[in-house]
Amino acid sequence: MDIEFLKASIVEFVQTHQAHAPLVLGLMTFAESLAFVSLLLPTTAILITVGFVLAAADVPFWQIWAGAACGAFLGNWVSYAIGRRYKEAAYRTWPLSRNPKLVARSESFFRRFGPWAVFLGRFIGPIRAVIALIAGIFLMPPVLFQAANMASASAWAFLVLGPGASLVHHLPW
Repeated sequence: MDIEFLKASIVEFVQTHQAHAPLVLGLMTFAESLAFVSLLLPTTAILITVGFVLAAADVPFWQIWAGAACGAFLGNWVSYAIGRRYKEAAYRTWPLSRNPKLVARSESFFRRFGPWAVFLGRFIGPIRAVIALIAGIFLMPPVLFQAANMASASAWAFLVLGPGASLVHHLPW
């Protein structure tokens, strides 16, 4: 199969369905930011690639950024709500029950950095999966959590999608 044909087919498909791009990205980043699911679906590398493809298809960056940021924000919000509701019982749920070191490291990270842990944790792969849950378990004030959540989701979405969007027209692919 010719790589140029494959590239053209993918770009054409994305251009045809570009109205759905923000929703699809939102669902992907929701899963990436949701406790439990994020441990099973490491989508960061896929998101970087998607940034390239969407830029090649001339989908406006602000649309894909908004979809990705909203999904990431909502995923952490749901994780936070689960933590507030179920407290430490959430730790006994698979896959967290099989990762006690991850939970211990995340709790230590949260104790050390407090509200900043929610912002910084978004950028640290394994911790991203559980930091919002831990913030809920530790009863972080909702307004403080949502401020850190919104700021980190916006910055993270930009950093994950930005390289592909900015470099795609400069690469010889």
